[in-house]
Order: sequence, then C-alpha cells, then structure tokens
Amino acid sequence: MNLDAVDLKILTALQQDGRISNLELADKVFLSPSACLRRVRLLEQGGIISRYSALLDANALGLEVDAFVQVTMRRDVEGWHEDFAAALQQWPEVVASFIITGEANYLLRVRARNLKQYSAFVLEKLYKARGVLDIRSNIVMQTLKDTTVIDASLLRQ
Repeated sequence: MNLDAVDLKILTALQQDGRISNLELADKVFLSPSACLRRVRLLEQGGIISRYSALLDANALGLEVDAFVQVTMRRDVEGWHEDFAAALQQWPEVVASFIITGEANYLLRVRARNLKQYSAFVLEKLYKARGVLDIRSNIVMQTLKDTTVIDASLLRQ
C-alpha cells in the first residue's frame, strides 16, 4: 500500500491519540470527515492499522521488574521451537518475544511485580521448558526510551 503525506499525518495523529474523534482527526489533517474516515478505513483494511488499544503504565500497576531475557535452546530436542513458542503464549509474564540472530534463539521481555516473582517465573517456568539450554537475564535499571510510535520519517522514500 502506497502511503501519501495525508496518510502519514493520519497515522501520526492516531498514534498520538487513538481515541481522537473522526471530526477532530479530519480537522488535523485538513480533510472532510467523510474523506478522512474513508482513508482510515483503507489503512485498517490494508493492515497498516492493525488494532487499537490502551497503553498501560506497568510501574503504576506495580510491575517493578522489567527484564530482557535471552534464551538458547538445545537443538537436539525434536520440536523445540514449536514447544517453546506454544509455552510462551501461556506465560503472562512474557509481554514480548522475538526470534533473534546471534548466540541465543529468543529474546523475551518479561514483566514481574518484584524479583521474587521474576525468579519464580525463571525457575518454575522458563528453566522447565523442554529444550532450554541457557538463559541470560538483563534487568532494566532505567528506561530511556520505550515507544510504540513509528515515526513517519521512517516511512518516507
């Protein structure tokens, strides 16, 4: 899908405030409300806008531990990837997971109330997952940038 400058303005505005009314959005991007709504629907149908959600503040909710965990798997265990991918879906502590390059197979972002809860997750779930060979944890001490916003400048040719 080719995005023009108006589409990029719409996407920027919706990332800043997903609850903005169509009328306010239309004013911001200098379109009529019907033209604006039509463009938003096309962006949704084209998969550019995948969903709308509320962003929660983990610290305000009492989730003090934020950890990035590298997991290396034993490759001699048949079905290790499928089993691990299925287990990830069952663990609420894992808020993001990625297959990565390098020595480890996966990078997980794990949230927990405290170190005791994080330790229980690692010992009772992660280490017990079939095929896990090695786990390396990096606990976040301070967050400098954490955003879900994709800047429009990345999308321009």
